[in-house]
Amino acid sequence: MGSSLKKKLLTGLTLTTATLLMACGGDTEDTSSDNGGEEVSEEEIGSTNAMEDFQVGDTFKAEEPTSFSFLYRDHPNYPIDPDWTFFNMLEEKTNVTLENTVVPLSDFAERRSVLIAAGDAPDILANAYPGEETQFVGSGALLPISEYVHLMPHLSQRIEEWDLEDELNQNIQADGNYYILPGIEENVRHDYTLMINKTVFEEHGLEEPNTWEELEEALIVLRDETGTVPFNDQWTGQALLNFASHSFGTVAGWGFGGGVIFDEEADEFKYAPMEQGYKDMVEYFAGLVDQDLMDPESFTQEDETAQNSFNNLESFVISANSQTVISQRESMDELHGEGAYEIGKIVSPEGPAGPYVGGSRFVAGFMLRNDVKDRDDFLSLLQFVDWLYYSEEGNELAWWGEEGETFEKTDEAPGGYMPLDPITYLGMNPDGTEHLQEDHGFRNGIIASGGTTELLQSVMDEEEIAFQNATNEAREVVTPNPAYPMEAMDQEQLSLIGTPLQDTTETYTLRFITGQYEMDRWDEFMSDLENQNVDQYLDMINEAYQEAQASME
Repeated sequence: MGSSLKKKLLTGLTLTTATLLMACGGDTEDTSSDNGGEEVSEEEIGSTNAMEDFQVGDTFKAEEPTSFSFLYRDHPNYPIDPDWTFFNMLEEKTNVTLENTVVPLSDFAERRSVLIAAGDAPDILANAYPGEETQFVGSGALLPISEYVHLMPHLSQRIEEWDLEDELNQNIQADGNYYILPGIEENVRHDYTLMINKTVFEEHGLEEPNTWEELEEALIVLRDETGTVPFNDQWTGQALLNFASHSFGTVAGWGFGGGVIFDEEADEFKYAPMEQGYKDMVEYFAGLVDQDLMDPESFTQEDETAQNSFNNLESFVISANSQTVISQRESMDELHGEGAYEIGKIVSPEGPAGPYVGGSRFVAGFMLRNDVKDRDDFLSLLQFVDWLYYSEEGNELAWWGEEGETFEKTDEAPGGYMPLDPITYLGMNPDGTEHLQEDHGFRNGIIASGGTTELLQSVMDEEEIAFQNATNEAREVVTPNPAYPMEAMDQEQLSLIGTPLQDTTETYTLRFITGQYEMDRWDEFMSDLENQNVDQYLDMINEAYQEAQASME
């Protein structure tokens, strides 16, 4: 595999489950504005209450009190309170009141679909992830926001300074527009990786493995000296295959997406399971299982089983994220005594394809109703969401509030931010009697989305900050693929072919790794994919890719 291909692996963003859904019902004629994908000038839209000469660094404030309707996803851990300090500060600063349509977390996606289909959606559809918009584009319900980005100075600055244009173009639909603006983080936030029992590794003279080969060598020592199967995983191996796949030059697990990788030299997509990198990855983990280095139950068992194995010192390696590290450390402290064992995440190992990790800088963002473009205060709406989601001031307000009122900046906190009395958060200011999220509405997970690295690290402890920095120094994030947008009918056809291809891939992958199938049956796997129209699947994707390239040129 050439180095150019290694750097152009698909991260799974261009073909999520949502991307494969058909467009919602309704009139499918009006899928864009009347401008045919061209930028709309400020003079062509309603500017009531908008700020004149709105620039980067300006605080948006509407000329007169105004309101925008807002779809709010309610979280049971911090249910919405209209009297939250966040809403009061937002209104005081911007002169904008949010009229919230509150939908429970449990059925948010379904209720959102119903509201959009019925024409009752709020102006701002928050908590939307890239790919989720595709099912609504054909109905004409969403605003082609790409035509208005130039009227959003804070977003425009981030696109330029953070080099985001190619990543945003992953969201382009068949008409050349994109209909969602994600929350944007300055750098990829790394989370899922391996966690090891560092104390046990040190007791046996083992260093933290930097490569998958070094991990295998360490597991052999632990097996021989402890008599255990040292690697027992959770999440049915889906997280493991996801973060491991990039270093093998492929895609798998949670990040399988459409199952394709882009070959830059050939200028075409290929089906990942049919390439050498996927076979190398499967052979590696099958080898761990075959040598009793990894428990085959890792790919079928309940998460709690793997966690208990690690906590009870029956295994010493497990996939983890920042939250499970905390919970398992607490469990181990209860079982063995506080601090008896040091555990923690390691940088995701380097593989045969190179020091690559996956990830995206995109998090939950928003969509806008298409008819907001007819409002006489449309420009003020654009300026408001631009400031709230993409300015440093707006991000900080959503995460922490106002300096001197709800937080202070101090070196005493690992991330530089400390809540002020009587507020507590994440163990900071532990004697506080009010919670930053529950009682004040900051860091609510809906609007507090994206921001600078400094802001993202403001809610991390020293250990997590060190892990983020170490990963950024030692690993390279794979580049997203070029887009291959399709019309709704083509998406449906692609799904009809792609779903059984993925099912077949997952079945063979599980059987190879767990030892049910020997690797000499690989050709049988390849034949089954060919018999399920993988060539037609790739033809559709490559044709859509070429058409998209031509339209952008």
